[in-house]
Amino acid sequence: MKNFIVASSKPWHKLNFEQLLKKKNYNWSYVSTPDELDLALKENTNPRYLFFLHWNWKVLPEIFQKYECVCFHMTDLPYGRGGSPLQNLILNKKTDTAICAFKMIKEIDAGPIYVKKSMFLDGRAEDIYKHAGDLSWEMINWIIENEPVPVPQKVNPIYFNRRDPKQSLLPFEGTSSEIYDYIRMLDAPTYPLAYINHGDFKFEFSHSKLKDDIIEARVIIKKINK
Repeated sequence: MKNFIVASSKPWHKLNFEQLLKKKNYNWSYVSTPDELDLALKENTNPRYLFFLHWNWKVLPEIFQKYECVCFHMTDLPYGRGGSPLQNLILNKKTDTAICAFKMIKEIDAGPIYVKKSMFLDGRAEDIYKHAGDLSWEMINWIIENEPVPVPQKVNPIYFNRRDPKQSLLPFEGTSSEIYDYIRMLDAPTYPLAYINHGDFKFEFSHSKLKDDIIEARVIIKKINK
């Protein structure tokens, strides 16, 4: 029986994992922290693949050099290597992208690619991430059934910079469409929501809608601790 490990720090991937458990010819483990990953590698000897979906921690070389580790990235690699792909795509006015499944190597997001799937970037960040997750699980199923040989990426990569939480501050200028995009691209669990400060209070924006150049959004007002 083949062994597989799925590693994800985001809650929306757990439901899709339950569907994988129905594949009775495989032995699956799901981990959400580095400690759980270490334990799974001790218990689940010689896994065929380790799948990393939205993993918040650096994977040590002794892991990806010993095991075949598959990562997923929300850009059409080699375009958009690096951090905060969704936010950088939307800021660059992209309306669609590709989810890439690639083999982990030392250089970030530079490994050879197993498969790509196209997707649009409509809606809130949470909705986009869930859709990307669904596509990623489709690719996981395809990879374990076909065991493809990954193809090296093309040259001339474009890199993205990881965003800082302070960059969630809403810009003071821009069109209604640009402000709407700014709010929705940050609207997902565990992400710092778009915000403005006014006096002693912080206003956080989510669940935005744009119609006739007017933005409607949910606002949470918090006292700033000084």
